[in-house]
Amino acid sequence: MKALVAAAALALGLPALAQEAKPPESSRQELAIPYEKYTLPNGLEVLLSVDRKLPIVAVNVWYHVGAYHEVPGRTGFAHLFEHMMFQGSKHVPDDVHIAMLEQLGATDLNGTTNTDRTNYFETVPSNHLETALWLESDRMGYLLDTLSQDKLQTQQEVVKNERRLGTETAPYGIADEKLWHALFPAPHPYHGNVIGSMADLEAATVEDVKEFFRKWYAPSNATLAIVGDFDVEKTKALVEKYFGTLRSAPKPQKPQVAPVKLTREQVIRHEEQVATLPRLSMSWLSPPYLSEGDATADVLGTTLATGKASRLYKRLVLEKQLAQSVSASQQSLGAQSVFSIEVTARPGVSTDTLRKEVDAVLEDVRKNGVTPQEIARARTRYGTLFLGGLQSIGGFGGKADVLQSYNHFTGDPDYLEKDLARYQSVTPEQVKRFAQEQLRPDARAVLHAVPPQQAPAASKENK
Repeated sequence: MKALVAAAALALGLPALAQEAKPPESSRQELAIPYEKYTLPNGLEVLLSVDRKLPIVAVNVWYHVGAYHEVPGRTGFAHLFEHMMFQGSKHVPDDVHIAMLEQLGATDLNGTTNTDRTNYFETVPSNHLETALWLESDRMGYLLDTLSQDKLQTQQEVVKNERRLGTETAPYGIADEKLWHALFPAPHPYHGNVIGSMADLEAATVEDVKEFFRKWYAPSNATLAIVGDFDVEKTKALVEKYFGTLRSAPKPQKPQVAPVKLTREQVIRHEEQVATLPRLSMSWLSPPYLSEGDATADVLGTTLATGKASRLYKRLVLEKQLAQSVSASQQSLGAQSVFSIEVTARPGVSTDTLRKEVDAVLEDVRKNGVTPQEIARARTRYGTLFLGGLQSIGGFGGKADVLQSYNHFTGDPDYLEKDLARYQSVTPEQVKRFAQEQLRPDARAVLHAVPPQQAPAASKENK
């Protein structure tokens, strides 16, 4: 599932229609986000889009650096640096960046890091746009003026605690990390999976932070999006005032990394110490975001495990009652994506039994494909998600985020309708071929995460 529509899925109830449904013409018109794109002399890209529904403005800054750009021995550094950006800069006192925005009535205020980019965003009342731009420009231009060892150590501990909570003590956290490492062995930059390792987080130095900032946080490696109710000419003047004088530096080159190829099935058996139910996970390397096959993977994931009519849910949860839950999804990434299936067992059911059942479903797709009705349901789902995200100007999946995402990955902010068209063009034959070529048993990693032996439970496996 794509990042720009994932947030909408949390809020929308998705219909499971049995007939093909294309977005109505009015909906297609809503997909168009009018914008203007230009570049300052120092290399900063600017995206402006006027939306006067409400007297608010979304400010969204993307730095084109993520985990993919990290060097060996510094996994987790892009995310650690994201935290440093909230610690104060030359004209903004320590730890008041968020408080200042909240006092202005800001919402959708956050910063996030993934494999391919780091972003910072807030939505403010229109009359406070200038303050938001000043805050963003000050940390873009003058973060290093107040950088200290104490600030770094504080954020190192914060991020290390995030790792403890999100990986080391989370249900299936260590197991999932083992699976990810099997897919992306070191020194591939995806190996650290954004959060990085404890050893690398502890090893980061102030000089590392300075070098990272100078290389990757230059205006030439950033894009500023402003979406909402604002005066275009006045806003351009504000952008020039606060960003136009920032240092100029050459745009850094993206690392060139050879794609990973799995040439045999890798099986991982992990003794799960946190969760209480066994879980089976299967993962394959798949086409990058927006490339050929990416939308096909999304459609197949929906067909397999979204809704009660999906194949895995119907077979494993409803009919055979072997599983508590199932999921199948395409995690779309810039270099290589990951297609995954996860099944959590009911008490008394082994992951080996689940594996046989999942393989049977996949083999049926490889041999017989999927139906036009199943593809129609998936198309309807993604159309709904796209439209839902565009109801907001800021935050995750809002208009500013959409413009930024397409600009980052394609150079064309006006890519939304083309993206949706990818799903309209997926055919049953393409889904069948994807399952045959991409989801091969000899090109996957399989994780059996099983808790220590518990008291015998009534077996469900012969049902």
